[in-house]
Amino acid sequence: MAKQEITYKAAITEIELILGKIEEGELDVDELTKNVKRVTELLTICRDKLQKTESEVTKILKEE
Repeated sequence: MAKQEITYKAAITEIELILGKIEEGELDVDELTKNVKRVTELLTICRDKLQKTESEVTKILKEE
């Protein structure tokens, strides 16, 4: 099954939600570990999307 791609906005929203739970102390140790891993995955996705967008914008501007 193909992995559904998450949008940048959805990734940021999920990160903010998880961070809010961490700050409020709503997560037990097992949930904390799982959520920290998820935030790491989401940050990687965001970083990749930003790098791809930067490359595309740079290419477009060079063509102008």
